[in-house]
Amino acid sequence: MSTTAVVVTVLTAAWVGFSGFSLLRKAAFVTEPLVQYGVPQSWWTLLGLAKAAGALGLLIGLAVPAIGVAAAIGLILYFGGAIITVLRAHSYKTVAFPVLYLAPVVATLVLSHAA
Repeated sequence: MSTTAVVVTVLTAAWVGFSGFSLLRKAAFVTEPLVQYGVPQSWWTLLGLAKAAGALGLLIGLAVPAIGVAAAIGLILYFGGAIITVLRAHSYKTVAFPVLYLAPVVATLVLSHAA
């Protein structure tokens, strides 16, 4: 695996992990939009744990590539669902936020399998 792939993977895991941690501690900048989008509060802990698990899976993927691939695919599905949720809530001005998480996950997956 190239140095670029490792750096992108670590940065992506930190970015997604921070998001998961922020949701688990119910930070207002994360939870306020979820309320606006109509995401039930009972889902928040599971969603935060899913992000945290995905971030951890990306890091484990540095040693066990199959786990990294599974984590990346799971996070792509997660953030794809987030984009759909934002669009269904007609919050078009905020759709960029889940895309900002999706893009580095896709880059991580692509770079981990390049060359």
